Amino acid sequence: MESNRYQTGTDPGEDTKTAAPARKKHIVREYAESIIIAVILALIIRTLVVQAFKIPSASMEDTMLIGDHLLVNKFIYGLRVPFVDDRFLKIRDPQRGDVIVFEYPEDPSKDFIKRVIGTPGDTIQVINKKVYVNGKLYVNPHEVHKESDMIPEVQNPRDNTQPIKVPENSYFVMGDNRDRSYDSRFWGFVKNDKIKGLAFIKYWSWDREKNRVRWNRIGRTIE
Repeated sequence: MESNRYQTGTDPGEDTKTAAPARKKHIVREYAESIIIAVILALIIRTLVVQAFKIPSASMEDTMLIGDHLLVNKFIYGLRVPFVDDRFLKIRDPQRGDVIVFEYPEDPSKDFIKRVIGTPGDTIQVINKKVYVNGKLYVNPHEVHKESDMIPEVQNPRDNTQPIKVPENSYFVMGDNRDRSYDSRFWGFVKNDKIKGLAFIKYWSWDREKNRVRWNRIGRTIE
């Protein structure tokens, strides 16, 4: 009596031949799904929670050097509402002394990083390089001056300005490298809805001139 295998006309290797491509497709699908989920999670984290930035200029020396890579907390000031000057799920507002990343007002495609000096309602004035907030001298321990010359206000607002009142929902920012920073003294205020987040830690630092890693800067918090 013939076996069922020959009665049905089946090839003994047919099951294994069909099973292999099926398993391969299943594995490929699993990898594809994992990659898609990872990408979605990365986009959510980048959009809502934390984002990486690189320091391209010397305006924040010596707090941050060219080649420092840092992480920015995008959640602390609340999530931005598109086309509206408002935020939700906010933990707190930006405070004087915070180092923030924001869209450069004159070119939103560029991100700037500066320190908050004036909050809404404050009056700011620079007199001979010294900053006064609401009539009182404000000295930040991280500020540095690398130029000895004093520029009159009529020529340049770097070292001297008239009193400037910070509008509602706006902030006055300056670089820690006061003499070499292009900031609110020159182009005005940062609107609340243009702020991307609070810089909080350096996760990498590369010295281009010496072509080496600055190990002593990695993992340091930004104050």
